[in-house]
Amino acid sequence: MIADTVLVFPRSSTTTVPAALAAETLLRDDRMPVKVNGQWMFLSQDEMVELRKRNDIGTAVTTAPGTAGETKGDATTVTPTTKTTRTAASSPLPSFFDSSLASNFSNDSACPAFINSFLTNPTFKQCYPFSLLLQGSRSFFQAEKSLVSITQVLDATCAANATFCTSYLNRLATNLTDAANCGADYKLGNSIVVQAYDGMIGYQPLYAASCLTDPDTGAYCFANAITNLTTTANVYFYYLPLNSSLPTSGSEPSCNWCLKQTMAVYRSAAADRKKPIASTYLSAAQQVDTICGPAFVNDTLPAAIVSNAASLAKGPSLHWLAPALLISVAAYLI
Repeated sequence: MIADTVLVFPRSSTTTVPAALAAETLLRDDRMPVKVNGQWMFLSQDEMVELRKRNDIGTAVTTAPGTAGETKGDATTVTPTTKTTRTAASSPLPSFFDSSLASNFSNDSACPAFINSFLTNPTFKQCYPFSLLLQGSRSFFQAEKSLVSITQVLDATCAANATFCTSYLNRLATNLTDAANCGADYKLGNSIVVQAYDGMIGYQPLYAASCLTDPDTGAYCFANAITNLTTTANVYFYYLPLNSSLPTSGSEPSCNWCLKQTMAVYRSAAADRKKPIASTYLSAAQQVDTICGPAFVNDTLPAAIVSNAASLAKGPSLHWLAPALLISVAAYLI
């Protein structure tokens, strides 16, 4: 169940966290080794509790909604499909834009009202886009701390009909930047509006990348990356479709199957030159090949295609925000 999020936008808010606190938090690892399904895994205390609950309760059969859309006139309806999965007892799913990010809107009501409107729209909830959780959700950050809970989130986001949701979110991005809604704030670089726009047009590559599963373990590649406190650099790659570049220094990524396939997904998406990934892919691929060896990934762009997505010019860059993941983590800890 996804709780409705009603945004209350403060006029200003500034939070500063010492870098030492972020570093200390990231490096602390109090997980315990435990054997699950014949494999050793490191689980936190919360994960141990959830695992015990799963063992006590047994495996539950749940129905995850898929989507297939049809448009009638001005209204878009979603025809639900069902997908049966076996999961542990689930926690409430993270909400969008529930952090304390401040925004000064140029219009007192139009833009916040539009954002609240799509956040509570059933079609948006059916799509439950991973791409919009990455930058502005405090509850998503909390879910990332647990392998069990982040897997539940990915189960929900990957249950959506990606074809329908890609089209729906592209249209929503166009409406978001309309002058009657959030157009003025988008041009001014309002953080929430730009994050929402980038998340909408970056939905398809991030859906494909976040739903990849490691063929050796069956775990989601993103879940492995976000819970790996030894090699943290692989997480940065999930921000590339959101108009963020890789950091030029820091820890090196694991040159594994997940990284190779994720970059292949991004290269394919970069054929649409209007998408942010077309601007961030090339330098990222070159960095990967420098670390992992020549031709580990293809460091050229594919032939350009005509975009069917939102046709607006590329949005203001937030390179100062997402690539510095440690800064984002520190902000969420307050």
